[in-house]
Amino acid sequence: MSPIHDPLGIVELTRLFRRLRPDVVHLNSSKAGVLGRIAAVTARVPVRIFTAHGWAFKAAAGVDSRLYLLADRAVESLTSMVICVSENERRAGLAAGVCTAERSIVIRNAVEVGAAPSHTRGGEPPVQIVSVGRLAAPKDFSTLVAAVARLPEGRAHLRVLGDGPLRGALEAQRHELGLDGAVEFAGEVPDARLHLEDADVFVLSSLSEGMPVSILEAMAAGLPVVASAVPGLEEVVLEGQTGFLVPPGDAAALAARLGQLADDPGLRSSFGAAGRARAEEHFSLPAWRDAHYSLYRSLLAARGRSVKAQAAR
Repeated sequence: MSPIHDPLGIVELTRLFRRLRPDVVHLNSSKAGVLGRIAAVTARVPVRIFTAHGWAFKAAAGVDSRLYLLADRAVESLTSMVICVSENERRAGLAAGVCTAERSIVIRNAVEVGAAPSHTRGGEPPVQIVSVGRLAAPKDFSTLVAAVARLPEGRAHLRVLGDGPLRGALEAQRHELGLDGAVEFAGEVPDARLHLEDADVFVLSSLSEGMPVSILEAMAAGLPVVASAVPGLEEVVLEGQTGFLVPPGDAAALAARLGQLADDPGLRSSFGAAGRARAEEHFSLPAWRDAHYSLYRSLLAARGRSVKAQAAR
């Protein structure tokens, strides 16, 4: 948060909204959500929607967490509707007073399942494990690296896609554990989905989550998933059906489940097929689009406007 740049951002957004005259402003991310809602009200935008992909006050700590909480509370009354990506995020928002039951709904994240590349490896050792995320909290790649160290030498290879401030510490941990040949930090990639074809197992060892798209993409690609048993992930992964859920921060439990999948190609195949079917049924992009379009129409109708009329204008 910046006492200089944030007010300037509000001014810039207000000018933009006055020039474009939108009927709906839909905001994503905490900073944009706060500044954009203030600007939208100032510019008299009728419908103001905010999607909470994960509340910033939950991810931050100390003073930053308190500031985000106060900011989200301050703009709650300016919001036509808050979209939460999971039931857990909605419960957290209601408890914190940053959304209300009447002006909040759940629309889960989604992916284009039909376009997802299916993994094509035969599963020959070493088993290829892939994980995606920023190398920073609340992701917990340190526990994942420690779990790989518990597996028999040569049994698995971990590839982490993403970058962040903890990369140096993670590379040092890898070296200390003698995993230079077994753990790869690939850095940022243009499209992580393209790297799922060469994987056998997907892992997400986070300490907290909203509903990460990376795990949905892995399921759409037919990969079995091992994830932390935190609320946002428990809504996605079905224990013993599409993958395994393990206690967050527990390297031993994570290693045990990775070893189980590494030793059982049939189980990997079964979990992967069930995960893809679940993605098709519950996390498909067409249904996600329809839910948003229906919301836009209902909020506009409540203000005497219609989508059709706007399209004609």
